[in-house]
Amino acid sequence: SACRLCIMRKLPSVLARTLTSGTTGYPVLLDMFEVRNKLRDIVGASANWSDHVQAMQERKALHTLLAKRQEDLPPRRMKDSYLEVILPLGSQPEIREKYLNVHNSVRFGRILEDLDSLGVLICYTHTKQEMQPKSPLSIVTALVDKINLCKKIIYPDCDIKFTGNVSWVGKTSMEVTMHMLQLHDGDYSPVLDATFVMVARDPENKRPAFVNPLVPDSPEEEEIFKQGELNKLRRIDFSTASLLKMAPTAEERNIVHDIFLNTLDTKTVSFRSRKLPPNSVWMEDTKLNGLQICHPQERNIFNRIFGGFLMRKAFELGWATACSYGGSRPFIVSVDDIMFQKPVEIGSLLLLSAQVCYTEENYIQVRVHSEVYDANTREHHTTNIFHFTFISEKEVPRVVPNTYG
Repeated sequence: SACRLCIMRKLPSVLARTLTSGTTGYPVLLDMFEVRNKLRDIVGASANWSDHVQAMQERKALHTLLAKRQEDLPPRRMKDSYLEVILPLGSQPEIREKYLNVHNSVRFGRILEDLDSLGVLICYTHTKQEMQPKSPLSIVTALVDKINLCKKIIYPDCDIKFTGNVSWVGKTSMEVTMHMLQLHDGDYSPVLDATFVMVARDPENKRPAFVNPLVPDSPEEEEIFKQGELNKLRRIDFSTASLLKMAPTAEERNIVHDIFLNTLDTKTVSFRSRKLPPNSVWMEDTKLNGLQICHPQERNIFNRIFGGFLMRKAFELGWATACSYGGSRPFIVSVDDIMFQKPVEIGSLLLLSAQVCYTEENYIQVRVHSEVYDANTREHHTTNIFHFTFISEKEVPRVVPNTYG
């Protein structure tokens, strides 16, 4: 993985050198405000909530522009989708407030929102047809594969640069690799690497749609493309090995049984008689819940709730859970496995439930479950599951499960 990171770190500079040909049709440096405006223009989304029905109706006519098969679309290279975006926290102090947290560093939830917007724009850049001002594709985030951070603190008064490009393509899905760097003493130093998977759908966001194939240009790019293929296979293996589908392995059974034996009351030796080991907390007692009313302000270009907003809210609840569990300020280390299972409609009640699910030394793993409640049908539907890894300033108690689930 160190080699993979090394390749990924080198790639932006390689691609940046070839950008001057203007293959993307965009200026090299956008800012985040321009990113969101461009997305609205590409889709033809309305800036007014009251006009959204009309805007979505107009998108139906774009069906005729969809490719019947992937082979009909021109292949693209990694540099064709490469974008650089500036978040000018240093040079434009007026935008700092939105990104500032109480510890005088940058709110990571805001960074999740920006990565989500940038990932979508990178995919639209990859699939852009020169003669079509509006795209017939609805590109949405399917999952966040991983985000790894190499800095604990993101400073609120130094410019941030995001870079990214499409790194792997299937028939209807695209993997996007993004990097975030921050300006210090005249140089941009790495802060995080992120891998998102986006899917393309028809103009009404109902059925899958084909996207342009990706052709690697060099041995370095071949390596990156191959890693994208491995990431896909790993995700398939992971989903088929779910405990809801498959029995635990011998090793997993032993781990679970050891935990169980460790919580038995030696005086009574009964299955029902359980006691907490020293310096431990029952998993059930680590929960925090949140509720959001999904207002139009949080909508995306397709008039559903913006995935970045969901990630920000889940992260902030996860951070609060880690903070109350560890008793000190936690720092985000990594984000894994954010599955977008179902879109969230405007007007929904969004219920978030966070709990500590694993601890080791001063690391805290938090799982956040997100579901929508429909007040009319009284039904609950899971929309997302998030996994966040934090590091606390001091060693934390061990979390202990009480039930098999």
